Amino acid sequence: MSENIPKDRVSGNALDRAAIAEMLTKNFDRLPNIDQKLFIYGPVYLGGNAGLAGLISNSLYRRALNVTQAPFTSGLPMAVLPFMTTVALYNAAVSSPLLSGDLNCPTCALMRGALIGVFGGAVYPVLLALPVNVGLSSRYNTAPVPEKGAVLRYWVDISRPVLRKMRAVVLLQALFGTYLSSRHFETYTKLAQITFGPGEEVLKD
Repeated sequence: MSENIPKDRVSGNALDRAAIAEMLTKNFDRLPNIDQKLFIYGPVYLGGNAGLAGLISNSLYRRALNVTQAPFTSGLPMAVLPFMTTVALYNAAVSSPLLSGDLNCPTCALMRGALIGVFGGAVYPVLLALPVNVGLSSRYNTAPVPEKGAVLRYWVDISRPVLRKMRAVVLLQALFGTYLSSRHFETYTKLAQITFGPGEEVLKD
């Protein structure tokens, strides 16, 4: 960051942090329109990709387990839960800390965005789709039941081809999460410049 308030104006206590957050929020409307929209709706796009990844992983597991029943019942949560989880994680770990002045490290912001993109947008949908479809397969007897003591190996064998096919999705989500967090940090930089003026920094204990 290239700007913010002098050290004598920030003691690091809750009141000072609240004051910083309030000033940043008040000046948010002064940002260019494109920056405002990207900051507000960017996590929704990332969540939308996560929902799509959920549908893809659900489809792959259904094919692997020969499940044809309950397509809507299994598909709806696979789209909704990854979407909501990814949006909530991104807002909690990136958007809110930036808007409150608590995230001043560009590398940290990029790492958070990438990790949320990978976990919320790719890994979580796969982990969610596995038990859902294994349960449907067991209920409708669409695939052989694993022997006792071999359940974990059975799950791994079923998941291996699915994970291979999802590698591109994982990479794309990591790249998009990184890009989104980098743009959001640039927006935060502009917002801090508007709020505090050039040559100052938000100082943290």
